[in-house]
Amino acid sequence: MLLKGSAASHGEVTGTARVVLSLDEIENFKPGDILVTVATSPAWTPLMHASGGIVTETGGVLSHAAIVSREYSIPAVVAIPGVTKKIKDGQTVRVNGTLGTVEIVK
Repeated sequence: MLLKGSAASHGEVTGTARVVLSLDEIENFKPGDILVTVATSPAWTPLMHASGGIVTETGGVLSHAAIVSREYSIPAVVAIPGVTKKIKDGQTVRVNGTLGTVEIVK
């Protein structure tokens, strides 16, 4: 399944998706995992820094997720409505921050 959003930070990465709806849910998150969430804020920055890629339901090229992703050179796609329900925790996904696509690999 290919999901389309807005390209927020260039690059491509494949990894394990971790659907995180609040910072209280990060116990299974490992460095390099793909962060899938509704939106981010400054409190999320340390988790974002450890991420291999970032995918959000909301935002645009000037959103917190997009700006921090570019600063840390992490591929990111934003503005995919309902993505936290379309991607299941633990699935393998490919994030293409250049094209603005997220592919569910398995």
